[in-house]
Amino acid sequence: MRKKRKEEKHIAGSICSVTGTTLILLVILLCSLLVLPGALGFRMYNVLSGSMEPTIPVGGLLYVRTGPPEAVEEEDIIAFYSSVEDGGIIAHRVLENNVVSGLFHTKGDANEHEDPTPVSYDAYIGNVVFTLPYAGEILTIMTSFYGKIAAMCVVLLGVVLNLIGSRRRSA
Repeated sequence: MRKKRKEEKHIAGSICSVTGTTLILLVILLCSLLVLPGALGFRMYNVLSGSMEPTIPVGGLLYVRTGPPEAVEEEDIIAFYSSVEDGGIIAHRVLENNVVSGLFHTKGDANEHEDPTPVSYDAYIGNVVFTLPYAGEILTIMTSFYGKIAAMCVVLLGVVLNLIGSRRRSA
């Protein structure tokens, strides 16, 4: 009977430890989605409008890498400032890169017509290299004040579960 109880404690301890470790690894994974790309030269943006659907859905996460605007080719998707004043960021497909005038002609995939105003090289941020559908929502949550608190709480819960698990297994 005593052996069975000890075995149950060991199993409960193992479950606590595995759960705690999984929670910590989950937070590390989510944070690495936000930190590592920046260290590798990417900027990340959350997609707020449906102008590029279905290619890039609302809530998607864009990974943008800066490069020379002259190297942008037709059909590339670029990120650019909508205007210098408002600082809004748009991601649209390039229809034409006019190197002589330093202008891109762009269009959102979901839009019927070309964008009314060409994009100057000064507004160019970079090429969209990779997208993660719906991961932009996670970016928004994780970088908010409450998201940071939630991440810390999940890590603390993971540590507590690991401590409980190690005590249960050794008892």
